[in-house]
Amino acid sequence: MWLLAIFILVPIVEIGLFIQVGGWLGLWPTLLIVVITAMLGTWLVRKQGLEQLAAVQRSFGELSDPTRPLAHGAMILASGLLLLTPGFFTDAVGFALLVPGVRDAVMKAVKSRIKVQSFTMGTGPQPQHARPDPHGRDDVIEADYVEVPRRDGPSGWTDPNGTAPRR
Repeated sequence: MWLLAIFILVPIVEIGLFIQVGGWLGLWPTLLIVVITAMLGTWLVRKQGLEQLAAVQRSFGELSDPTRPLAHGAMILASGLLLLTPGFFTDAVGFALLVPGVRDAVMKAVKSRIKVQSFTMGTGPQPQHARPDPHGRDDVIEADYVEVPRRDGPSGWTDPNGTAPRR
């Protein structure tokens, strides 16, 4: 129900703001403001989006929790959508989402309403198929092996000259 209210109220607010600002500034300055905010927003979203992408990659490389950079990246994406939508209200919300403190506050508010059931990273519980058999058998497979000596030159699979015999 609240989604329907948003789809009805936001366009009404935008139309009202266009009428007010257009009456105060005139048509062309109002349209110029809309175009400038879209261009400025696109530049800021691209810059901050690339920074968050690097932060996500860094968190994966360091095996740290990627929640914050992923959430910030999603909010920057939403900001970009709002800034490309013509209107003063959507631009205000879009620019607000480009402020890291606002994103942290939104993330905190959303996090308070979400309950995480489980989260694992790195070495956690093993999958069901790798657990010991309840009948006492283990997952060890016994086998014999022969060490093959290494030979010099191409392996036969990759021969730069194409002279190795095909098997």
